[in-house]
Amino acid sequence: MDKVIDNERLVLALNCSLLAGKLLIENGSNMERVNDTMYRIAQNAGLHYFQAFTTVTGIVVSAERLPNAEATDIRSRADNLAKVVAVNELSREFATGKLSLDDLYDKLQDVDHSKMQLSLFSQCMAAAVLSLTLMIVFTNDVKDSWAGFIVGGVSYWFYLWLLKKFRVKYMGEFVSSLLIALMSVASYRLGWTQNVNAIIIGAVMPLVPGVALTNAARDLVSGHLISGPARALEAVITSIAIGCAIVIVLRYF
Repeated sequence: MDKVIDNERLVLALNCSLLAGKLLIENGSNMERVNDTMYRIAQNAGLHYFQAFTTVTGIVVSAERLPNAEATDIRSRADNLAKVVAVNELSREFATGKLSLDDLYDKLQDVDHSKMQLSLFSQCMAAAVLSLTLMIVFTNDVKDSWAGFIVGGVSYWFYLWLLKKFRVKYMGEFVSSLLIALMSVASYRLGWTQNVNAIIIGAVMPLVPGVALTNAARDLVSGHLISGPARALEAVITSIAIGCAIVIVLRYF
């Protein structure tokens, strides 16, 4: 009977580590943090000879006295750092004994099912302010900054709507960039603005895959030779989608 209970605890500990790693990868964490968190949870749960194979598309974990390894696939990735912080905080509380293993698994599931993100209006306003600010920083164009604010906010709202409606990778960036270029050219043709390039530069900034590029560099430096190039390729394809959309509009309109 004790052996059954012990095995159940081992499986639960393995599932806790697996779920924590899945949440971290899905929400924009680099692989070094993922592995560190998973191994710490396993160690504090009493797992010995714990092993984890982590990539950006799936995780496989195993430990002693378990007949089979546990695996999970990762089908979507976003940049929700609030969930990354929540998982890390739960891992620390478990390490200090504030949470039991059962509580840790329940709270990780709560994090998985919660949204933990700003409202649609707040995200669009943040994108608009970012577009305006970086437009001034990069181009020194203050006169047309109001257009960067509007185009950046509207295009990001459209980007979020596309992601929610279709969930097709790279289509959101491509179509939103088309909208950015069209709105920028239209404002210039109507005589409202004078610098199309400055508006486009500012408005595309919220779509640029900065987190993916940063994580790719960190993964490569850390020796993750599968996840690093995979993240870099994802960032490059996203950048190509943005660039092609801008070029199409500027070339034909």
